[in-house]
Amino acid sequence: MAEIRPFRCIRPSKEAVSEVAALPYDVYNRQEAKEEVEKHPRSFLAIDRAETQFDDSVDAYDPRVYERARQMLEEWLRDGIFQEDPAECCYLYELVMNGRSQTGIVACASVDDYQNGVIARHENTREDKELDRIRHVDVTGAHTGPIFLAYRPDAVIGRLMAQIKQEEPLYDFTAEDGVVHRVWRISDAGRIGTLRERFAAMGRLYIADGHHRAASAVKVGLKRREEKPGYTGDEEFNYFLSVLFPGDQLMIMPYNRVVRDLNGLDGAEFLRRIGDCFEVTRLGEKPYEPESRRRIGMYLDGCWYRLEAKEEILSEDPVRGLDVSLLQDNLLKPVLGIADPRTDGRIQFVGGIRGTGELERLVDGGAAAAFSMYPTSIEELFAVADAGLLMPPKSTWFEPKLRSGLFIHRLD
Repeated sequence: MAEIRPFRCIRPSKEAVSEVAALPYDVYNRQEAKEEVEKHPRSFLAIDRAETQFDDSVDAYDPRVYERARQMLEEWLRDGIFQEDPAECCYLYELVMNGRSQTGIVACASVDDYQNGVIARHENTREDKELDRIRHVDVTGAHTGPIFLAYRPDAVIGRLMAQIKQEEPLYDFTAEDGVVHRVWRISDAGRIGTLRERFAAMGRLYIADGHHRAASAVKVGLKRREEKPGYTGDEEFNYFLSVLFPGDQLMIMPYNRVVRDLNGLDGAEFLRRIGDCFEVTRLGEKPYEPESRRRIGMYLDGCWYRLEAKEEILSEDPVRGLDVSLLQDNLLKPVLGIADPRTDGRIQFVGGIRGTGELERLVDGGAAAAFSMYPTSIEELFAVADAGLLMPPKSTWFEPKLRSGLFIHRLD
């Protein structure tokens, strides 16, 4: 059974919400974050990436950076930019992008559910990436970026969400990128009880996006338990901030690949080698986005190709059968020598939101080849997680991105 619970939310004032709401901290490099905060001083990015408050001589992971984040959070509360709801609530959070809507439930999920596998993962995490968020959560004493969870659709929850969305929203604004954000507060004890009962009847929740944030939040919770050996399990640090979406509302975009070189091969030999595992069709200059599974687009020397996986390389295994695995196992590794895409500097990953134009730009600018992928489906993600397996890196790109700063959960 999956446990969720309401919480006393720290959130922006209605007047400040459109300024505060920020894209996730990890979509920016340091310079981009600094420029964004200079343009929008009230952006939550100023707290999420508090190195923006220092000159570049201060390391991004300097203890002063995390202390400044804590100070700013308290300052913004005092100044009325943030306010704290007096009662424990859940929330609905709707995002509308290009006319397409997805609505999730904002609540706290359980550290124990993460530990025992009720909250299933499909990606490995890297310790160096976890450490930054561990320090941020630990020093600020707050979860500031929600974990993006998915669940198999539930009719009762769906009807309740539709009912709540007929009411007046707490927030309703359009961000600079055109994505509409709406929030409703769920304070009624009966409604909260229904949500908790329905999730308790589910065997599993799934991390869709935010594996590093989830791992960091859990590790801070476990650290608090060690520091407070008499803990009861009811303390806030035993739970972490989440938004839970029904899987059938989510849009997964492809995560495309670009390679720096052809591993010493010329174009003709490269095409011959990949013909061992793929049917190769030359298409010409028009960009190709695969229209179905088992097909991959390739841009090479100013020309697009369709690569169709041959029958002998297909697999019913939840991981080996993924398109990203077919490419990795039958082309990137054996032909290009890219054995570990997590660490090999010869490969670059490009989110599908940037389109095939970005792939052409990179190859025309000096990269060797690019691959446009068919997006991994949410059912494939569920199947991998249910099997206790892990996807290859950069298998999914979710859009739209959840905004940070809309909901903050205090640990203490």
